[in-house]
Amino acid sequence: MSPEPAAAPALRRGWTTGACATAAVKAAFQALAGLGFPDPVTIRLPKGQTPTFALQRQEQGTGWARASIVKDAGDDPDVTDRAEVIATLRLRGDGAGIRFLAGEGVGTVTRAGLPIPPGEPAINPVPRRMITEILEEGAIRTGQGLDLDVEIAIPGGAALAEKTLNPRLGIAGGLSILGTTGIVIPYSCSSWIHSIHRGIDVARAAGLGHVAACTGSTSERTVQALYDLPDMALLDMGDFAGGTLKYLKRQPIERVTLAGGFAKLAKLAQGRLDLHSSRSTVDIADLAAELESLAPDLGPAQGEAARQAVSAGEVLAIAGPHQAALAARIAARARATALEASGGRLALEAIVVDRAGVVLARVHGW
Repeated sequence: MSPEPAAAPALRRGWTTGACATAAVKAAFQALAGLGFPDPVTIRLPKGQTPTFALQRQEQGTGWARASIVKDAGDDPDVTDRAEVIATLRLRGDGAGIRFLAGEGVGTVTRAGLPIPPGEPAINPVPRRMITEILEEGAIRTGQGLDLDVEIAIPGGAALAEKTLNPRLGIAGGLSILGTTGIVIPYSCSSWIHSIHRGIDVARAAGLGHVAACTGSTSERTVQALYDLPDMALLDMGDFAGGTLKYLKRQPIERVTLAGGFAKLAKLAQGRLDLHSSRSTVDIADLAAELESLAPDLGPAQGEAARQAVSAGEVLAIAGPHQAALAARIAARARATALEASGGRLALEAIVVDRAGVVLARVHGW
């Protein structure tokens, strides 16, 4: 008898930039209070976990201290994996309490609609709260005052931020310090979904009445040219139709265009809200049935070829002169799925584009 295949090893979780910043702040504060740098340093996360971090650097001078943590994102393909998160604390005497500053590689908010107001460093509310609580606990324990500048830096963060949605969201000059739980779950893509939500918030705060959620750069360019939309109105939805539409249900925008390639919108038409190839597949039999229902002149051989196709693109090619009609059916069904997921509160359009960005079908409700 053949042995059972070994179970795949569990993916290793990692730590957010917010957790790393909190640990670095704790170490620097303890040194500033005259107790030396704890190495390793342990913190408590919002849900009670107590991870321990090794320090990358320990530096101190009169009235200031600096510590850093190298971020470990676990097995997640996180753009900030192995980035150094540096906290520098400086004493002040003005009675104004804790002040957060953006150091090298940490962005500054420039638009309304984000959780942090314009002009502030892009250190999100939960990391700010974690850092503040760590400092308040430390002050009680050591007697050290809390008139502090807390500067967070990520060397190279400005270049890394170009690979994120920060420039489009209105976060200039670097990365955001993120994390609601402190934990990075591998392949959860939570940061991408977070960016989509913040994009919706920014568009609403700017008073935009029309946004486009697109599955990729080709469909995005097509829709932007079609409507002359500003960058702020473009949501990089990718495969996260569900995450986009469910947030729009809570935070609606008057007009929404959904655009993507035939295969992606076929999945949405068939009720899938996660469009990633590893998590959903196109129902080829359903597509073939749609084609046969709208093309009575389709020969038996073509019908059989459609049923035996291995991809949505192959079915579309078999459709020949009926491509536009098939794309329109898919657009209409995708729009219906999207309306249901978004609570029916939106004026919603679905656009199917080909690989060259040519519009194959448009179905809208305005």
